[in-house]
Amino acid sequence: MTTIESRSPQAPSDLVVRVPDTSPETVAAAAGAARDAGTGWAHQAAHVRAAALHACAESVAAATCELADLVVREVGKPIGEARAEVGRGVAILRYFAQQALHAEGEVYPPSDGVSLLHTRRRPHGVVGLITPWNFPVAIPLWKAAPALAFGNTVLLKPAPQSSAVALRLAELFAGTLPHGVLTVLTGLGGTGEAIVDTTDAVSFTGSVAAGRAVARRAVARGIPVQCEMGGQNAAIVLPDADQDAAATAIAAAAMGYAGQKCTATSRVIVVGDPAPFAGRLAAAVEALPLGDPADPATVVGPVIESRPREAIRTAVERATKGGARVLTGAGQADRDGYFQAPTVLTDVPPGDDLLSEEYFGPICVVLPADSPDAAVRVANEVRHGLVAGVHTQNLRAALTLSNQLDVGLVKVNAPTTGVDFHAPFGGEKESSYGPREQGTAARDFYTRTVTVTITP
Repeated sequence: MTTIESRSPQAPSDLVVRVPDTSPETVAAAAGAARDAGTGWAHQAAHVRAAALHACAESVAAATCELADLVVREVGKPIGEARAEVGRGVAILRYFAQQALHAEGEVYPPSDGVSLLHTRRRPHGVVGLITPWNFPVAIPLWKAAPALAFGNTVLLKPAPQSSAVALRLAELFAGTLPHGVLTVLTGLGGTGEAIVDTTDAVSFTGSVAAGRAVARRAVARGIPVQCEMGGQNAAIVLPDADQDAAATAIAAAAMGYAGQKCTATSRVIVVGDPAPFAGRLAAAVEALPLGDPADPATVVGPVIESRPREAIRTAVERATKGGARVLTGAGQADRDGYFQAPTVLTDVPPGDDLLSEEYFGPICVVLPADSPDAAVRVANEVRHGLVAGVHTQNLRAALTLSNQLDVGLVKVNAPTTGVDFHAPFGGEKESSYGPREQGTAARDFYTRTVTVTITP
């Protein structure tokens, strides 16, 4: 059997876990077991499923320190963010436990005036979840919790780099959820393909290339699919913005957790002369502590592996040869692990990949714009459309620009990172495919509507 190793990005010699690359045959067997378990799970009273999710939340809450330490070790997330993520996972489980008890349909006036015409919600059956490594607790739970709350069973394939966290979550839930209701299947791309081939609906978060492949495969089978595929996000800074507050917010959004969030800021578009703000931003970035993610003071830890670090360094070298200037980040951390100095560039030449591609690391570029309209055009000219930031003290400008940006989320005077799990989440263009995630929108994806007429 082929195995996969998950290693700590801050100490690559530290083997966190070795797991199997699950075969398609094993995936098919797990799907069969999930389908068998689903018969009982779907027909449980809603309050029983709700109670089970509340119990899962209690298990996660009791293991907060252990889980947070494992997140730090396996994916290099700074300990403060890791603890907050575990807390968010607990809140997500509790939120969807309550969602299970909400009204599930609507009553309509019947054509004959006497029948009961109404809708009901039914689960799809077995749901496949394919999740990334950067939020190894929150993303699996914001997918699994609603799927389970509404009566589905789950096959979860975590990214190889976060296998240990996913397996530990499954262990925490094992005493609460019936056997077969939630199964973790570790593996590479072939495991994910097998999950798409054997389940009744699929939710994916990851790269554009992988998301497109998942969507095509699911659509060919005719099953519901949603894909969240990242972003190349812009923050627009207007002249009237609180410049210091904007610099602080953007620095955190671009560089926190080494920029490894799909909502991280990649481009900073300054209306007017960009030089003063660029200086403020560089200073704010330099103030962010880089180092051991287990240190509570750390804001910027390592990137997940050597490949993205080398991609960033190659991109900076290419851009500077074309005339770009590095405002901060020229010096690299002299330590073990995959550390990349947070980097801010300006004067990046037109057409450079840094202006259009997601590098998923601690790097951003500062761009000029002559007017707010020009800033919007620059923000919109990429193929992604997840989130954008607007920094201004003018309410009319905030509302106007928010309505012009081709994104799924707009953050005004706030970091582009950070989302509310009780609100819809998703993007436009190549950032997302299919229905929104989270909040009450999750029910629309994880269930199907049945219209029922009862004639007396």
